[in-house]
Amino acid sequence: MATNPLVQQGTLNRLRCSVVVPSESTLNVTSSYMGASFASVNFSEPFADLIGTATGAVTSHEPYVFGTITVGVLKTQALASQWVTQAQTKSAIGQVTIHPDSASYPPATLDNCVIQSIEPGAFDGKDPVVRITIRGVYYINNDLWNLT
Repeated sequence: MATNPLVQQGTLNRLRCSVVVPSESTLNVTSSYMGASFASVNFSEPFADLIGTATGAVTSHEPYVFGTITVGVLKTQALASQWVTQAQTKSAIGQVTIHPDSASYPPATLDNCVIQSIEPGAFDGKDPVVRITIRGVYYINNDLWNLT
């Protein structure tokens, strides 16, 4: 009969999440500036393809995929306005790193980022955030470069 291995499950830190823009530090977003949904990152494209052949399949790895960071910035603070001003001035913001809610999970860094969209939400006194969507390049499959 197996027993419980008592593996520690870890802890999530709700205040650890942050979005860092090294080239425009005034755009950095820490948890104090975020709504309840904080921030998220998404890689919606396949990291590799499995392409059918006559008798099986071959793999084709992507050297990069696009990533999207979505952050809810409180519209009641000046930081949301700074993001709007940045988009009006220059939407290309360079490298952006999102730090997760766990020290055990690595941060994700997107390169060559742009402010893709800014969604102010309803002006009904009930929606406290401006949803900012950042899109950039996430480099993967680094071993591909060893084959050149």
